[in-house]
Amino acid sequence: MADPRGFLNTRERQDRPSRPVPVRILDFKDVYVRQDEAVIRTQAGRCMDCGVPFCHQGCPLGNLIPEWNDLVRRGRWEEAAARLHATNNFPEVTGRICPAPCESSCVLGINQPAVTIKQTEVSIAEAAFENDWLDPVIPQRLNGHTVAVVGSGPTGLAAAQQLTRAGFTVAVYERDARIGGLLRYGIPDFKMEKDILDRRLEQMEAEGTRFRTGVAIGTDLSWAELRNRYDAVIIATGAPVPRDLPVPGRQLDGVHFAMDYLVQSNREINGELTAEEAAAQIRADGKHVVVLGGGDTGADCIGTAHRHGAASVTTLAIGRELPTERPADQPWPTTPRIYEVSSADAEGGTREYLASTVEFLGETGEDGIERVRALRVAETEYLPDGRRVPKPGTEREIPADLVLLALGFTGVEDAGLTAEAGQAVEETAGVVLERGLVKRDHRYETDTPGVFVAGDAGRGASLVVWAIAEGRACAKAVDESLETWTRLPSPVEPTDRALSV
Repeated sequence: MADPRGFLNTRERQDRPSRPVPVRILDFKDVYVRQDEAVIRTQAGRCMDCGVPFCHQGCPLGNLIPEWNDLVRRGRWEEAAARLHATNNFPEVTGRICPAPCESSCVLGINQPAVTIKQTEVSIAEAAFENDWLDPVIPQRLNGHTVAVVGSGPTGLAAAQQLTRAGFTVAVYERDARIGGLLRYGIPDFKMEKDILDRRLEQMEAEGTRFRTGVAIGTDLSWAELRNRYDAVIIATGAPVPRDLPVPGRQLDGVHFAMDYLVQSNREINGELTAEEAAAQIRADGKHVVVLGGGDTGADCIGTAHRHGAASVTTLAIGRELPTERPADQPWPTTPRIYEVSSADAEGGTREYLASTVEFLGETGEDGIERVRALRVAETEYLPDGRRVPKPGTEREIPADLVLLALGFTGVEDAGLTAEAGQAVEETAGVVLERGLVKRDHRYETDTPGVFVAGDAGRGASLVVWAIAEGRACAKAVDESLETWTRLPSPVEPTDRALSV
């Protein structure tokens, strides 16, 4: 029987039926509704039942959660906004897309539902913007030092804002047409509409941060020129290299990396696609879509495919289904690995576990192009050494017209970071890569003096809250390296959690 929402279950698709169009038409507007103020204040009041707060331990930024919860409880929203912004540059972002490790550490979570910290956070942030409480923080004087930030994701923007406010002249370089990195091009609008990002960028420009878009460092401008032009350089390019799945049939048309699909969709929504790019855009319209990988990127693909009008969406996970409750071996206040239903999951589709992809199967169309038609999958078998392998004799086919690989990320793009054969080190960023990431010391500095690295480029793919935390901490390290001693706040100690992967 077909799913009432218009999507077919897996067994029905074994015979490759005609492609029904989903009943509902979904747009890319934010799917979340603002909570009523009374509900927010009630939740904030629950925080006052805590004895010794552990939410600070769970938050990489060290947010003053009990303080701004108490202020919200008493209706003192402007003071709450000041407390929130004291530790977090972009609470309107973390309040929407952070997985909220603070809530896993909430003391009330020991024996009852945790305080909805994330909802309070985004409510405070929205109140600050709506009431014009966020004036630009303009430094009283410039200190004469210049800093280049390469990459405009949350790490680069946090570092740039901190340094600008401390009196540095900061330029943020971005190879894309607009500022924001994956905040703009990776996250769909139904999770975070881009006007939320634009209004924060307006504040940063008013403070004095300079943005240079359409400039690819290592191509349009060499790393050597950048190093000579600025007193310090911060590499905040992220770790965008996707993890591939090298199985037979990988070369078939219709098998794509998830971020290629999401970036094109976001650029379409932004009105940035040329006619030629639009004609070649990866689309899910009327197709049977299979997403490999069950993380946030996979969920973003699910939601986008629904909005494109996919005939069906199936998510395949190689591992076991996660529990819905905190496991005994992951006690409070650790962050448990549990199954959480995302908004995209709630919209429909099918999810399968213990599914190992063995091969992509194709067929040649009338135009001579060989396209994917199905996946051959097998049941996942766990070996004594922990490896997960396909179990022989359990193979079956799942029809697919579009396959999206959302298997995580492996590291940074080189793009002139390291020297190639016959190239002098001085012509590059002069850094060393280890396991696909930029090597750094306990002060965020690379092997090249004056070149720093923060965020995913140095620690590996992680959470947006860690990105902001590392941007702030790296800004402090740059400030101390140049001996300006403006005492910038740092949410994490560089020798502690900031360098852990």
